[in-house]
Amino acid sequence: MRISPLTPTIGADIFDVDLSVSSQDLPLSDISQAFLRYHVLFFRNQQMTPEDIVRFARLFGPVGAYPFAEPLPNHPEVIAIIKEPEQRTVFGGIWHTDSTYLATPSLASVLYAVEVPDLGGDTLFANMHAAWEHLDPELQNKLRHLKAFHSSVKNRSVLRADHLQGGSMKGETSPELQASHPLVRQHPDSGRLSLYISPAHTVRIEGLPEAESDELLGSLYQHALQDDFKCRFRWSPGTLAIWDNRCTLHYPVNDYHGQRREMYRVTIEGSAPVSKMD
Repeated sequence: MRISPLTPTIGADIFDVDLSVSSQDLPLSDISQAFLRYHVLFFRNQQMTPEDIVRFARLFGPVGAYPFAEPLPNHPEVIAIIKEPEQRTVFGGIWHTDSTYLATPSLASVLYAVEVPDLGGDTLFANMHAAWEHLDPELQNKLRHLKAFHSSVKNRSVLRADHLQGGSMKGETSPELQASHPLVRQHPDSGRLSLYISPAHTVRIEGLPEAESDELLGSLYQHALQDDFKCRFRWSPGTLAIWDNRCTLHYPVNDYHGQRREMYRVTIEGSAPVSKMD
C-alpha cells in the first residue's frame, strides 16, 4: 500500500490496494492508521459492486441508513446520489458533516463514483481537528463547555432542493430530526479534540442569546473553512472515498450544469459525541 497525501493537513490518495478482494487480503491496519491520520482517504481505479462497497464500509463499523433517501433496489444499505443534466442544484450543497441532527451521528461516509462529469464536480474537505487546534486558548476554554442544537430542517430546501421532486430523495414532508451535541468533540480513537459544527445543520449554541450565538457560529465557520485546513478532490469513475464525520466538514462543488453525476453512498454508524472521555 502506497500513501500520497493531498495536503499537509487533510486527505490522502491510497494506491496499490484492491478493495474488491476479501477483507483478509486487505492491509486493514495500515488503512485504519491512514484514516486516523489523514481523515479522508481516496482509492482510485476500483471496480466495485454495491455489495463490495458495503463490505468495505463494514470494516469500520455497522452500516446504517440515511433517513432522507430510498436505497437502491435489493441494496438496502446503499443510496444513489444523482444529479441529472437538467438539475441546477447539487444534493448536500452546503458545508456540512453528515447527520449531526441524529443522537448518534454517523462515524463515516463512503462514496463511490459511478459516473462523473468531464470537468467539475469536485468535493472539498476541511479538518476540524486543525480548526480547533488553531483557535485562541481563551476561546477554546469558552467553547469546551458549550453545546449546540442541530436540526435536519435547517437549509432543507437548499440541501435537497429539486432532488426532492423525483427519484429516491424523500420530500419536504419528512419529519424534523433534532439533536444536541458538544461544540467540542473528542475523537474516540485518537483522543484529539475538534470543533463539531455543521453550517448546514447547526441551529444555535445553547445557553447564549440568539444574536451572540449567531455571531459566534459565524466566526467559527469562517475560521474552520480557512484554506490551510482544506483539501480539494477531483473524482474519476471507480474512485471510492471514505471520510471521518467526527472531525471533518465537506462540500460538493456545483459547477457542472448540463452533465450527469452518479455516486453510491453508504453510511457507517457512529456513537454519541462526547466532549471529554474519562
